[in-house]
Amino acid sequence: MTPLIIDTDPGIDDAFAIALTAASPEVELLAVTTTFGNVGLEHTTRNALRLLELCGRPDVPVAAGADRPLVHATPHRAVEVHGGDGLSGAADTLPKASKEVDGRHAVTLMADLLREASEPVTIAPIGPMTNVALLLALHPELKPKIGRIVAMGGGAKGGNITAAAEFNIWSDPEAAHRVLAEEDVPTVLVPLDLTHRCFVDAKGMDRLATGGPVARALNALTPSYRATYRRVLGTDGMVLHDAIALAEVIRPGILRTTACPVEVDTSHGPGRGATIVDQRLGLPSQRRLVDVALDADVDELGEFVLSRVLG
Repeated sequence: MTPLIIDTDPGIDDAFAIALTAASPEVELLAVTTTFGNVGLEHTTRNALRLLELCGRPDVPVAAGADRPLVHATPHRAVEVHGGDGLSGAADTLPKASKEVDGRHAVTLMADLLREASEPVTIAPIGPMTNVALLLALHPELKPKIGRIVAMGGGAKGGNITAAAEFNIWSDPEAAHRVLAEEDVPTVLVPLDLTHRCFVDAKGMDRLATGGPVARALNALTPSYRATYRRVLGTDGMVLHDAIALAEVIRPGILRTTACPVEVDTSHGPGRGATIVDQRLGLPSQRRLVDVALDADVDELGEFVLSRVLG
């Protein structure tokens, strides 16, 4: 099994990612750490606790982390997409958590788990990368204990919060720059270019409504998300961005990656938060290479996620 820490800001697609992981025996979920992002830290932490309770994993510790970006305040949350509580206003329909949040800061919990680990640990940041940037800065001696970072974020051809930037990267560009520039930790970046292709249509979503308790509960969290995609794309369904990144953790190689130099725009112009991905293969570069997931069998991916959460 792959030891795993999920760093997240639940969020509807984050909820599917957590459920997918809980249903996958290939990974050992060591902890879930939370950050600001889709909604504020209080909501994301509560949502993580309740989602783990739903999935039968209250044993997994949850620790709260960053409540703001490293440097510049972010003026936006994704409440119009995820609802005011992060889960379409339906967070209170989930089981109440039977365990309290861990008293340690998220970065401290991650560091403790890495020190104790007997084999490399995968870290999956599927929200703003603030906690992971702090971990790398404060505990560089623990980098050899990280097997790889698999992050959902960015877009080689544009964004979803601005024309240039994807939401997770835009929420803390300085943190994303810190993580993606780290030379000593193998990193996979799963951008919008791939996740947008993994659209689950209304027929696929209807399968959740007739599935087991976890699937039905997840389906009840989706109205805000599906309404957004109906408005933006003109069709019913949803994109499971974060679950696609976790699919790569659970089944390494399910995504096809290309090693590319990646830079994050940390300026204050219209490009702030953009990920600049250089796909000119074979050209020499002095910049750090990141494995960017640009291709996959999207039908296989969608079925993999749905079948696991259906039980």
